[in-house]
Amino acid sequence: MRALIRHGAALATAVILASATGALAQAPKKGGVLNFSVVAEPPNYDCHASTTFALIHPIAPHYSTLLKFDTANYPKVTGDLAKSWTVSADGKVFTFKLHEGVKFHDGSAFSSADIRASYERIARPPQGVVSARKSFWAALDTIQTPDAATAVFTFKQPVASMTEHFANPYNCVYSAAKLAQNPKYPETEIMGTGAFTFVGHTKGQTWEGKRFDGYFRQGRPHLDGYKAFFVKSPAVVPGMLGGQFDIEFRGRNPAERDQLMKQAPDRFTLQEGTWIGSLMLIFNTTRKPFDDIRVRQALSLAIDRWGGSDGLSKISILKGVGGIQRPGAELALPESELVKLPGFSKDIAASRAQAQKLLAEAGVKDLQLKLLNRNVAEPYTPAGVFVVDQLKRIGVNAAHEQLETKLYFDGVRNGTFDVAVEFVNDPNDDPTQQFAKYPTKKISTIGYSGHTDEKLDAMYVKQQGLVNVAERRAAVHELEKYAITTAYNVPLHWYHRIIVGHKKIKGWHFTPSHYVGQDLVDVWLDQ
Repeated sequence: MRALIRHGAALATAVILASATGALAQAPKKGGVLNFSVVAEPPNYDCHASTTFALIHPIAPHYSTLLKFDTANYPKVTGDLAKSWTVSADGKVFTFKLHEGVKFHDGSAFSSADIRASYERIARPPQGVVSARKSFWAALDTIQTPDAATAVFTFKQPVASMTEHFANPYNCVYSAAKLAQNPKYPETEIMGTGAFTFVGHTKGQTWEGKRFDGYFRQGRPHLDGYKAFFVKSPAVVPGMLGGQFDIEFRGRNPAERDQLMKQAPDRFTLQEGTWIGSLMLIFNTTRKPFDDIRVRQALSLAIDRWGGSDGLSKISILKGVGGIQRPGAELALPESELVKLPGFSKDIAASRAQAQKLLAEAGVKDLQLKLLNRNVAEPYTPAGVFVVDQLKRIGVNAAHEQLETKLYFDGVRNGTFDVAVEFVNDPNDDPTQQFAKYPTKKISTIGYSGHTDEKLDAMYVKQQGLVNVAERRAAVHELEKYAITTAYNVPLHWYHRIIVGHKKIKGWHFTPSHYVGQDLVDVWLDQ
């Protein structure tokens, strides 16, 4: 299992055109405020419910997690609130020894009780609380806290990639005392043990944090604080050139990269590489005619993924063609198998002919639909425009509706859509995460298509429990073929990550995920 993750990292190694590796030879400097832009705003403040970078980028610095990814040695996992941990020989028991003397921002003491309360909320959320990663924790049996500095997690069976699940950056540790008073307090209130305390959120404008002098890691953080600016994507490059922002941590498109590096090559560094991020279409199977597999397959068959990749990669961050796993990842379906599935053949003429035949068989003529999308320019707008154009090739008219982040998520969660552009973004290559939006709502709170296919659920659960790499690979390939063929959700394209940042930023490491490394604990400014 660990070898699997390491291999995936090797495939994801960034093409670093310019980097701050010189920072390794420098002693970090204390002080300064990091200014960065965020091109979306979080719908609320609850890490456990969220799947968007719009939350992680401004909010992660306020919280600690039990484990985290060591971005300097990605995808290695290291301790955060845990100073050490052990795993039983049968893989069912994880015992964590916790740092002592940790304080929450309100001065209250952290203990194992906060770990238990936070992870119970993730694995078994109370009524009215949303846990986006509940499906990852289906095998959890008990969480025991024999003392204030020890937490013991026992699982009903071994779980593949469990260590990495513990390191998920959305697993913010909350106050057990405050959760007991109000399980929903994290939606509207920031109170963690992270390196930065909350200063303020001016909606539609900024988010500010300042150094927590009571942070448990001695000498951290280096920054005095940070300020996130909520802006539309077209404002990022002018803001960087004008000195308002030092960096945007999600990723820029090729034209923006070229503009920044051409106009200010002495000020910025460039890093780019593959990305554990992709877009997909989800079909609302509770609405006709999307309950018909022939219609769903037809709409997927209309899309020229291979031909579209070249053009999209010139104007957007969309580039790779692959299935539900990142192309080239250890458990990804080989291209030779992928091209046999509906929508992935390289013969687009034959695919579109098959699409029109399927629509005719389904009795569907002159289909019109609404395509729900986010109003985030990259990569949602070009993807939506592309899909609308592709559907026209088989006589389907789609009205492109782009909504701001909160309204968009309300739409997909409430099922008020026909077809929606959705995303898969994760901290690391792992099928449990990449397939999390494919099962039914019985299994996954983020399964938005509304289907009731329990066979897919069973296949998803099966692969979670297979710690043998060969056995898991076979199960994942079977699951991927079934998921793409049933077409409740269908993959579109994978992202290519491009980061341009000010040369003064040190201690931040490029990875193939825009979720990890955003706690800013080790970041400093060489001013």
